[in-house]
Amino acid sequence: MTKKFVAMILAVTMVFSAAPAVFAAPIKIGISIWSSTDTLGSECKRIIDAAAEALGVQTQWVDQAHISEQVTSSAETLALAGCDGIIICNSASAEMGSVIKTCDENEVYVAQFFRSIEKDANPDEYAQALASKYYVGAVHESEFDNGKTLVLILASQKGCRKIGLEGWEPGDATFLGRWAGYKAGVEEWNKHNPQDPVVLLDPQYGRTTTDTGRATAEAIIDANPDIDALIVAGGGGDTLLGAIAAIEAKGLTGKIAVVSTDFLPDLDAKLKSGAMAAESGGHYADPFFAFLMVYNTIRGKYETSTSNFHNMIFPYMYVASPEDYANYAKYFTGDQLPYNADEIKALAELSYDDLAAACAKLSVEDVVARHSK
Repeated sequence: MTKKFVAMILAVTMVFSAAPAVFAAPIKIGISIWSSTDTLGSECKRIIDAAAEALGVQTQWVDQAHISEQVTSSAETLALAGCDGIIICNSASAEMGSVIKTCDENEVYVAQFFRSIEKDANPDEYAQALASKYYVGAVHESEFDNGKTLVLILASQKGCRKIGLEGWEPGDATFLGRWAGYKAGVEEWNKHNPQDPVVLLDPQYGRTTTDTGRATAEAIIDANPDIDALIVAGGGGDTLLGAIAAIEAKGLTGKIAVVSTDFLPDLDAKLKSGAMAAESGGHYADPFFAFLMVYNTIRGKYETSTSNFHNMIFPYMYVASPEDYANYAKYFTGDQLPYNADEIKALAELSYDDLAAACAKLSVEDVVARHSK
């Protein structure tokens, strides 16, 4: 007996009872995330908590550490907990086959954040997502463009020519997208600068903790003492902190240019000290839009399809100097969020197309224009 069937029976019982009543159970949305407490995850939690409070939505969180078995079981846990919808940051796209099956069986809507299912790389899961009435879609960045931009910043602005690469999990969909972008950036630079080429090393994987991030960075540097740059692809922020600590311990701060995706809380200081050369990020509002997408699907405002799904692109922001970061910090960190309660309520009433447009528009300049009035 499904949750929605039980709710229907309950509603009918209320209608025909002696005392008229209206069944209006609050919406409950589950969040499956690698960590709700690390640098990026805590920022995601802050904005989703603000959205839930503004809209009167109940939430339930599951931290799954990007471990496949825990990713798939998190969907089961949240479905059994009575969630009407789930937003999930999976690791490998193959995990979504199990997640979608769970949501179909329990009539629970699901959307991905920071992730999408690639049609060519995962055709079975892609077809399953298309056919599912309960797969709402995905909110994600253009990881290819992100990776390419960071490499070109290293090559053109920072003068780097031999780049180490630290991923977090082999086969992770987001990492693969970024890696394709890194390689494209190198190819573009070398095409135009054949006498001054850039070399990108194969990735080593530092998982999602500070200790493993540090050990992996140390291994990369020990094997390649002549690198002048290190890309720490992401993984929530703790991997990057470990890599920075490894470089500092070796006395190489400022000599190895570090770039990454996932803004650190003290990025301004890291840029000033030379511990960081550039970073892309500011994308913690990505799951906020996935949350609104599922919220409006549960409400019946957005329709689902058995032949298509929503695909929302969220913009990255890039900083390569303390000045760049100052403008970001003013409106995205500390006590500030990109949207206040009234704006969250207004966004929740938009059509899908208008919500996607608002998502694509988000930038430091956009927030300044709204909040400086």
